[in-house]
Amino acid sequence: MNDIISSRSATTPVPATRPLIELADVHLTLASDAGQVNILRGINLAIAPGESVAVVGPSGSGKSTMLMVMAGLERPSAGTVRVAGQDITGFDEDRMALFRREHIGIVFQAFHLIPTMTALENVAVPLEFAGDRQAFDHARRGLEAVGLGHRLTHYPGQLSGGEQQRVALARAFAAEPPLLFADEPTGNLDAATGAQIIELLFDLRARRNSTLILITHDRDLASRCDRTVRLHDGRIASGA
Repeated sequence: MNDIISSRSATTPVPATRPLIELADVHLTLASDAGQVNILRGINLAIAPGESVAVVGPSGSGKSTMLMVMAGLERPSAGTVRVAGQDITGFDEDRMALFRREHIGIVFQAFHLIPTMTALENVAVPLEFAGDRQAFDHARRGLEAVGLGHRLTHYPGQLSGGEQQRVALARAFAAEPPLLFADEPTGNLDAATGAQIIELLFDLRARRNSTLILITHDRDLASRCDRTVRLHDGRIASGA
């Protein structure tokens, strides 16, 4: 009997983990006064659940554009983009917005906070849109997690750059998304404050087991990720 069990165990295939993100032959071409500009040129990339991936490359290589395509903020000219098992390529704006609420958090270099809202309100807004009846309680806990429990009622103009980026982090993580995009999140911060934000980013990501796609020019920061994908001239040069 043991031999039979062992034989069956040895021959039973182990299901592979399906990628959280799959880009298949993705192209993006935009019109300009000088004619058509090829931004992405046949991107093929798969990212597993829970993986952290640094995206690096020179300015103009297509890093931010690839992120926008993966987040459904830019529609590719050709190819397929699958996120969480769904082909988002043909989603209309409303369907994509609903999908992002459930699956995606984004931290940009610019903080994109609403200046007329307090820190607490800025974090609670996307939760309210998602129908969270405890939006403010969850927002409060999110701000406490980034060390801003004492700044709940302060407006963005009353916060330092580092504090504003912490609010942006709390907002991105508030709904506990399985997928987080960060596009040069420390680009507007001094070195010391930027280092603190990165520690928070990786700490929050570990706590929530989120998949992280991080655009950066910092080699040391990229080395902290599980994998580094290098772009050059709209193509993946290495790391796919």
